[in-house]
Amino acid sequence: MAPSEMVSNMDALDKELQQGCGSALHARRRSNQLEEMLARPEKYNFTGSTIEIYVFKFMTEHFRGLNLSSRMDVKPGRGKRLRHAMNFPAELMEGVWARGVEQELVCIYIHSPCFFQDAHNSSVLNNNVLGAFLPSRHVAGLSRPVEIQFWHDTVLDASNATCVFWQPGAGADSTGSWSREGCKTTHREGTVICHCNHLTYFAVLLLPVGTLSLAQLASLTHISTIGCSLSAAATLCTLLLCCFSRQRLMDNTTRIHMHLLAALLLLNCSFLLSTLLAATAKGLCQVTATLLHASLLCTLAWMAAEAFHLLLLLVKVYNVYIQHYLLKLCLFAWGLPTLAVVAVFVFKRDTYGYHTIRTSEGYRNATMCWLSSLPAYYATFSYAGLILLFNMLVLGRVMMILRRIHQQKGQARKDCVTVLGLTCLLGTTWGLVFFSFGVFLVPQLYLFTILNSLQGLFVCLWYITVHRRSKLGSVSNTSR
Repeated sequence: MAPSEMVSNMDALDKELQQGCGSALHARRRSNQLEEMLARPEKYNFTGSTIEIYVFKFMTEHFRGLNLSSRMDVKPGRGKRLRHAMNFPAELMEGVWARGVEQELVCIYIHSPCFFQDAHNSSVLNNNVLGAFLPSRHVAGLSRPVEIQFWHDTVLDASNATCVFWQPGAGADSTGSWSREGCKTTHREGTVICHCNHLTYFAVLLLPVGTLSLAQLASLTHISTIGCSLSAAATLCTLLLCCFSRQRLMDNTTRIHMHLLAALLLLNCSFLLSTLLAATAKGLCQVTATLLHASLLCTLAWMAAEAFHLLLLLVKVYNVYIQHYLLKLCLFAWGLPTLAVVAVFVFKRDTYGYHTIRTSEGYRNATMCWLSSLPAYYATFSYAGLILLFNMLVLGRVMMILRRIHQQKGQARKDCVTVLGLTCLLGTTWGLVFFSFGVFLVPQLYLFTILNSLQGLFVCLWYITVHRRSKLGSVSNTSR
């Protein structure tokens, strides 16, 4: 390839980058195009608006290290551009015994987000990527790492800015991903320093605020799996015990409890399936996500039904008769959520699918079957907020009544504890989701996961305790 031809191709690529990125497939095409140009035997320096390429030639036995600094510090018409540097140690020639052989070190400075786009459309610091490689050999596992410096003028959270390198995708349709293996990150004022033991393309990955570490995600996953499994087993045993018990209570209160337990059983089972089936076909994952969404909405609705029933029992001192009371509650708590979810699944199936839980490692994310649409997520969030608000108002009203009764008779302490425990278990702990920001995020996630994954177990224990207490009371009255 003649010098003029290569410069012309690079110039065309540089101008294309200035016009916009396009899709991730376009980014992969540009990356392959650049690799093909650099794979040519003859390479030439190039300086453009978004790309700079420098080729350094040296003899193996004469290499004592190399310190480079980017010249892309001024951008015409758009002010100053921050400088960057790369320091190559003498150990770069480790394992090369040939003498008298000329080596080439290719260094690339890219100021554009359009070359390396992963499936999550991740952002890198100032859209800057620095690359280096030896065309004659693959360099990895250096005893003394390469040092890459990125200057910046922003306030960075050290936990959300980490050094990474680009890992190309395995297949033709794969977009590649950012990885931090072999790289260490050091933060100084105005500078991020990366030490990597290999040569490739490097950048500083900016992680979204609140991104979990891999260890945190693993521990939360284990907690939720164990908690949901225990809750599912407890709710199933309680439902079977109630169905086959000869002395089962048939009042509306007990029936509402059983419906809530059934909804919790469905929620726990569908949640466990959502992580197991995340690696299956998209259609099966969408069905699982639909089941999880429906069970969540039904569980929240039965929490509201419990609060409403509690309001009728304690606030209304006179008898209130509602015709087909339980049937109407079932239509509200089972029918409406299921109808809404089925309608969404039929008319807008893409609302459900793969949901990625990002980690600070970036390339080790977790996937589950859940909502893939922000409007649906916000609608669910608002629905839960309204139900929790109603439950909290009922809790406040009930506690005021019990406090008044306690002051008058002094015998309502047990009832107060019972009602408080029931109402808290039926929704209050879900309110922790509204504290998922800032310094509250990680503690909130652990509290939310522990309390709500075990909710089914807690409700079962509460039901058994109350049932046993009422049974002992009836036996005592009979003996008298």
